[in-house]
Parts: sequence; C-alpha cells; structure tokens
Amino acid sequence: METFGFSDIIGPLMVGPSSSHTAGALRIARMARSLLAAPPVRAAFTLYGSFAHTRTGHGTDKALVAGLMGLAPDDLGVRDSFERARAAGLTFSFTCDRETEVDHPNTVDIHLEAEEGAILEVRGVSVGGGAAVIRRIDGIDVDLTGERTSLVVRQRDVTGVLAHIASSLSEHDVNIATTRVYRTRRGLEAFTIMELDGEVPPQVKDAIERCAAVRDVRVVPADTPHGAHAPGATVPAEGAEERFVACDFTSGAELLERCAHQGGGLADALLAREEALAALDGHTCGTLAYADRALAVMRASAVQPLTEPTPSMGGLIGGEARDVHRARERGVAVLDGTAARAAEYALAVLETNASMGVIVAAPTAGSAGVVPGVLLALEETRGFDATTLRRGLLAAGAVGLLIARNATVSGAEGGCQAEIGAAAAMAAAAAVEMAGGSPAAALNAAANALTSLMGLVCDPVGGLVEVPCQKRNAAATGVALISAQIALAGVNNLVGFDETVAALDAVGRALPFELRESALGGIAAAPSACAWCAARA
Repeated sequence: METFGFSDIIGPLMVGPSSSHTAGALRIARMARSLLAAPPVRAAFTLYGSFAHTRTGHGTDKALVAGLMGLAPDDLGVRDSFERARAAGLTFSFTCDRETEVDHPNTVDIHLEAEEGAILEVRGVSVGGGAAVIRRIDGIDVDLTGERTSLVVRQRDVTGVLAHIASSLSEHDVNIATTRVYRTRRGLEAFTIMELDGEVPPQVKDAIERCAAVRDVRVVPADTPHGAHAPGATVPAEGAEERFVACDFTSGAELLERCAHQGGGLADALLAREEALAALDGHTCGTLAYADRALAVMRASAVQPLTEPTPSMGGLIGGEARDVHRARERGVAVLDGTAARAAEYALAVLETNASMGVIVAAPTAGSAGVVPGVLLALEETRGFDATTLRRGLLAAGAVGLLIARNATVSGAEGGCQAEIGAAAAMAAAAAVEMAGGSPAAALNAAANALTSLMGLVCDPVGGLVEVPCQKRNAAATGVALISAQIALAGVNNLVGFDETVAALDAVGRALPFELRESALGGIAAAPSACAWCAARA
C-alpha cells in the first residue's frame, strides 16, 4: 500500500461491473496462468465469501475465465470469455462455497491442469480497486502481489539455493527489489519469490534451473492497475529513496505539509509523489498522460448512454440517464446547472459499467460515476479547461490514496461508505481544487462528504452493481458538490479529515457481513428485491 500510486486509485481502466469482483478476479487468474506456465485445458474455481454470493451478477465468473485466457481488464472480450475459452479447448467449472470461513471476503481457489499434465493449485484474493494477491501455491502460503515482475522458484529447502538464484540474476544484470522464502517446514518444499526491477531474460530461468534443488522457475509479469509509468525508461537516480520519502504522505496532515512546503495544491503534491515513485521504480513518470487517458475513458462512459442507452447485464437498469436528461430538457426538473449535469453523467457511467462497457474505477467500479460526474459537469458549466480538469483528477487521486491507505475503498470490507463515500470525498476535493480553493479547504470538503455518507451499507440487489448503486452514484455527486461549497465558504470542521477517515474505517469494520457487498441485507433483502431475484432464478 505504501507504494500505491495514482493509477491504483484512478483505475484500473476496466470492463465493468466491479473492480474487486471483475478486474481483481481477472488479475488473480492471469497470475495463475503465468504460474502454470502453459495454456490451461481444465480449470475448477471454488468461490468463497462475497465472491460466492455475487459470482454471476458481478461478472466474476467471466472475469476469472478471461484471466486464464490472458485478456486485459479493459478488453471487451471479457464479455464473451466463456465462448472464447470453449473455442480454445478450455473446460471450466464453478463451485460456490458459502459456508467455509476465509480470511478475506473476495477469495477464490483455482485448480488448473495443462495439456502435458502439469497441475497447479492457487488461492487468490481481490483486495480492492482491481488489485489482487496470490496467497497460496500448491498448499504453501505465499504473498505474490504482481505489482512488479516476479520470479517464483519452487525448490527444496536446502542451503545454497537462494545464493544460486541471486547470483544467476546478478550475472544477467537483473536487480532484486524484494526477496521472500515461504515453506511449510525446514528441509521440505519451499517457494522463493523475488520481485524484480525490469524484465527477466530467458537465459536467467535456464541458469537457475541448473541447480539440482530447483524444481521449476516461473516468471509472473507485472500485472497491476498501474499505467502511469513507462517501464525501463530510466535507471533510478541516486537519492531516489530519500526523494520519495520527502514527497510521500501518509495522512491528511502530512499532505497539507507537503502542499505548504511546495507552495501548491493537492494536485501538485500528488504529482511530486508520482514523479518520486516513478524514479524509485526506475521509470519515467507518465502520470499526466495517464490522467488524460483516464479522462477520455470517463468522458466516453458518461456521454454515450445519454443518447444510446444499453441494457445492463442483470436487466435492472438501462436508459435512466437518457430519461433524466430528456426530462430536464423538457423543463420537468428541480435541478439545473452543475448538479443536474453531474447526476446525469453519474447515472450514465453506471449504465456503461453495468453493461460491461469500459469505465475507470474511481476508486472502484461500483462508485465509478461520482468523480467523472462532478468533473465533467464543472467543466461544462464553469468553463474549466483541460489543465484544470486534470488538476481536479489528480487532487481526487490524492484523497483516494489516503482513504485506501488508512481505511479501505472496498465495499466487501467497509460497505458502500468505503466506495461511494470515498468517491464523493475525492470529487469534493477535486471540485475545491478546480475552483481555486486551498488544500485545507479541499480536505475539509472531503471530510464533509465522508461524514455525510458514513454508515452507508453495500447491498446490491441480486449481487448486481445496478440497484441501488446507480442512483447512489448520482446522489453522491450532489453530496460532493454541497460539501465543496461549504468548504469553499470557509466553514471549518470540528472533526478533521484524518479522524474522519479513521471513523470510516471503524464503522466499516463494525458492519456485519450481510451489509458488505454480500447481497444479503439492506435493500437487497427487501421483499420486492427478493421477489425479483426469485423470478430471475
């Protein structure tokens, strides 16, 4: 989490409908495919916790199969991954285990078989915002994040293996970022997992496998929501670590200190951190270009449904954005100006998301409409230029980064307050930044929005990111704009941003499982919702 960047919060760019349950699930399967090191011909998935309850409604099943096919999170081929897999000769099955307790609500076990007989068992978890971690390989607990290119060596746990691996990498000028050894007991089978700076030449694998104690070597390419840096463009400069420490911020208070020291706003502090993070990783910083790409995807997802609505996967929504837009044009409205446009755009993004179109998780897919709704509405009604729009998105990223770091942005962990609440806070801070408000006012606005939505439960009807998610996105744009206006007026908060984030975290932990993206409580348990689900079954 300490090296999360802008594209971890404003991203991934992905096919909907859920960052945790779609993009995160896809990444688990992609890493599993790399670990198998051969095209799988048979796959069996066992889903636990929230995954088990929302399997089809969130496209988790399609995403897992798409990952095994090697598709990217923003590839529209995710929609028909089952057909693609069958055409490629991959057979697959799903089991939903709703009884077994697991450490994380978004957990899946994958059993894979290759044509030549290789078998692999992995356990993966989706940790929010499209990120994923492999927690177990063939019965051995590990921690494989995919944040960097990783070398996974299966070995006998004997003296000298680690030194052999390290020397093989050194001989081919491959730098090791981190090294961990995982084993069940001394002297038995173990895994060495090394995160590396840069790619792994093919001859490295051959050199490592010359050791008799090494069973096999797998290379897992970096497979994360990152997109803001260009790999391999530079070599880390001397002092990169110190520079990153000087630019990093772990709290709202530290963020304000960075702003005061640099003499800029939230956007400037975030960009300075991004540049330092890129240097630390040995990359050039492409954050501004990535922000423009994200804004382009946001715009497309918010505009098209206003004139060309597409039915959602579950059939619960589709056409609402157009209807609201037309009603306002006819004069049937109580909202106008910025608030009206923001609501329409937010409704539209959720329609794109629910129909498995391409959206930007900001910070999640289920809350993807709030930030673009506010930013695009302000651009349209206030005449803000592209640079100001980008600054707003960077400021939103700074706030989202702090919420993810000190609480959660996952509905399965913290309820909808962690998704919609975080998105509203990000949008409120962005609005203040775009309007020329101070960094302190931007964080006050973010705290206002979090406070207003604290305790909001995650209760998708039928496990679909449709009802009540779409209307909550639209409503949250109003919360964000009002929160920003109050802060811009100079109204201070009794409870500051950092304490508000801590309270959000505590409330999320106190929410029962039924109110955290399980589709078992709240609106999802209302008689009408249950009747709809029963009729659909």
